[in-house]
Amino acid sequence: MDELKRKMLEKQGYRIVGDHSAVKLCHWMRQSLYYNRPCYKQTFYGIESHRCVQMTPAVDWCSENCNFCWRAQGWEGTRIPEEDDASEILEGSIEAQRALLTGFKGDSRTDMEKWLEAQQPRHMAISLTGEPTLYSKLNDLISEAKKRKISTFLVTNGTNPEALEKLEVLPTQLYVTVAAPNKKIFNEMLNPVYKDAWERLNRTLELLPSLNTRKVIRHTLVKDFNLGYEEEYYRLDRKADPDFIENKGYVHVGGSRGRLTMNNMPSHSEIREFSFRLNGYMNYEFGGEREDSRIVLLSKDRRKNLIDFSSI
Repeated sequence: MDELKRKMLEKQGYRIVGDHSAVKLCHWMRQSLYYNRPCYKQTFYGIESHRCVQMTPAVDWCSENCNFCWRAQGWEGTRIPEEDDASEILEGSIEAQRALLTGFKGDSRTDMEKWLEAQQPRHMAISLTGEPTLYSKLNDLISEAKKRKISTFLVTNGTNPEALEKLEVLPTQLYVTVAAPNKKIFNEMLNPVYKDAWERLNRTLELLPSLNTRKVIRHTLVKDFNLGYEEEYYRLDRKADPDFIENKGYVHVGGSRGRLTMNNMPSHSEIREFSFRLNGYMNYEFGGEREDSRIVLLSKDRRKNLIDFSSI
């Protein structure tokens, strides 16, 4: 990674690990340590927000440049030329997380019991930025986490189905972002690098039913762009047959502020209404909601919302 790019990312709060990975504390880590307010993933699935490492093995590599993405953009690429070993990335990510948490120790608002627990992460969100499936040793990374009894949430944009097909060790929970109901809106909003990105996404959706892990479709919804179109989303979701569907409203933060406006943020009531209409086709159960995150969960079987961590 060139020094200019590294400095830009560090200024934005990233801690660089090796040559192409990074860790960054999320908003909910702070909220959990200071105010005992967990993220929606803890509410829905039972992970502990204060013991979660938010990381990526592809900080400056992505196959899309989404209009709604709050993260750093400005680079394109689908092949990491020199890859770090998975064990080094995992160890480096945990050390980076501990370094980022150091300043909380002296803050009177910090729950010190939680801070001590946070030194030993029990969950890893492989999602922070970039497209993690571009890291060819992803199977090793998930395997290394599993050896340490660390659960994993892998979030992909679905444009690299070959990487998912090659996984021998599956993440605890696999997310696929479906942020467009059709090819036209997909190309306009997600600005994919691959010319056949829409077809690649659909191959991923068709692959999902064969993968023996918990599967989530995430609809990131932007008002006046991709909000609505419930029947078209249903056709895509039906292919994937996911365990869960997360309908989440766009938030006007970060780099997206240069591309969208505050008016593109749906209200929570609009997310609820979308979820109600979509579920008229899906016939799932209401799995939960978090108004502060503008998200509604639909569950195929609500009894299976919480993860059985004893099996990890």
